Formats: sequence, structure tokens, C-alpha cells
Amino acid sequence: RLEILSVCDRSGLEKVFETHRPDIVLNAAAHKHVPLMEHNCCEAVKNNVFGTLNTVDMAVKYGAQRFIMISTDKAVNPTNVMGATKRMCEMIVQSRSLENTGTVFSCTRFGNVLGSAGSVIPLFKRQIAKGGPITLTDKRIIRYFMTIPEASQLVLQSGPMAHNGELFVLDMGKPVRILDMAENMIRLSGKEPYYDVDIVETGLRPGEKLYEELLIKNEDMDKTDNSLIFIERDTPLPYPEIEAKLQILREAVEGEDNRQAKKALRQVVPTFKDPEVVNASAAQSEEMNAVM
Repeated sequence: RLEILSVCDRSGLEKVFETHRPDIVLNAAAHKHVPLMEHNCCEAVKNNVFGTLNTVDMAVKYGAQRFIMISTDKAVNPTNVMGATKRMCEMIVQSRSLENTGTVFSCTRFGNVLGSAGSVIPLFKRQIAKGGPITLTDKRIIRYFMTIPEASQLVLQSGPMAHNGELFVLDMGKPVRILDMAENMIRLSGKEPYYDVDIVETGLRPGEKLYEELLIKNEDMDKTDNSLIFIERDTPLPYPEIEAKLQILREAVEGEDNRQAKKALRQVVPTFKDPEVVNASAAQSEEMNAVM
């Protein structure tokens, strides 16, 4: 049965959990648009952080056996509001795993999904069909990609592996330079890049990284029985510390001041970095050098 509601609607969420009492909860609910969330930090915190908190609370209250949170590579040393809120969500979920709730908690983190809503391939197809130009924010940008079937299967396979509190990381393979993808798509359509279809830069958007950091670094990961699924070594914070962070965020978003909310988010997510600092050092990064 399909139920439509907001994860921010705590009473509505409770009614759904009370009615259906799910055994497994897959939480993919989030505002994911990076530039929009940069200018709407209060809404990002309310929906992503407190919506996740509501869902976690209901899973525990109504006896869910497993809770699996879908996270993102943008939570790794985040440079934007969306990534920072998802990192905070990971911290919430991992912290609850320390309590004897009866629910097994885990997070699964991966990168871009090819062909999903808002991804670059449908956009490039439309732009090529119109004769161009293809627009890139920066020709140096690289990203990790996975198909929809790959992503869904690995998420489903990681869930049963959890004992409690694991942060699973999916091996996304080699990074892809978006410029190369654009040029190849133009050629596959029977046209020549820059002659039949131009490619133009529009400038990096607020909070955007030139690269997403490597997800799989052997020194920081434990292997699983699946060669494409790893476990990041991460120590959860005790829940009282998480609750203190949540209180800082509550007070910040109550005033509906996006600047204050972003300041609070930087306070509670220590790895939240300025994109300018990260992008300035991109040329020396392992990720950028891997595709050059």
C-alpha cells in the first residue's frame, strides 16, 4: 500500500508506522538538490536531519527489525549543505545503534546513479537533441557513477550484512570526467563535439566540488563477503552528544535564518569544509589525478 506524507510530519509518520508496523525501513527521503539547499538551509535541516530523526524514532517505537539509511558520497568531508545534513543523518543513525533498541541500524553511502531523475545523462540527451550546447559547470569535474540496478541491488544486499551501526560504502569503480562523458554522448549520437554540438562551461554552482572523494580507501575500510561492499571504520558518538548537536540545529532553524542555520550546521558537522578551499587543492588530489 502506498502512503504519501512528509517525514517532517511526525504525527502522520507515527500513524503510518502504527498501522503498518514495518519490519524493514529504507530511508531515502531527503532534499538532494545541492544549489537549492545552499539557499534553503533551514528547510534542508528540517527535512533531511529532523525528518530522518522522526523516522528513526518511529522505527524504534514500532519495533522495526532493521533501519537502512541511504546516504551519499557528498557526506564525505561535505562542502555543501546537502552533504552536511546527510553526514548529520549518518551520525544520528550510528548513534542510535549504541542503544539497546532492538532495531539494527546501518547506513549505505554511494555516488551518482546513471539515469536517475536530475542526472546528467537525460539532460545531455535533451541538449544534444536540440542541437546543443551541452552545458557543464566546469570541464574539470569528475564523478563516480553506478546504474540504477547496481545501486538498488547493492543497497538491498548491504542491509542483511548489518549487525548494528555499520556505515557501508559501495565501490563505485573508476571516476569519470564529465567532459569525457559529454563528448562521448555527442559522438554516439552521430555528431562531432564542438563542431555539431558545442560544450560550454557555466561556472561551478554554490557548494559544488570539482571531485567527490574516493569512497574506497583500503586503510579506512573493512571488507565484506561482497567485493563491492565495504565498511568504513567510524566510531559513533554517544546519543547525548548527538542530542546536543540536534538542539543547536533546532534553535538555529526556529528563526528561519538560513545563514544562522548554515553556521550551526558547520558547528555540529566538523568535517563541513568550504568548497573554495577543497577546489583550490583539487589539482593535487588523488581523485583528479586518477582521470588525467
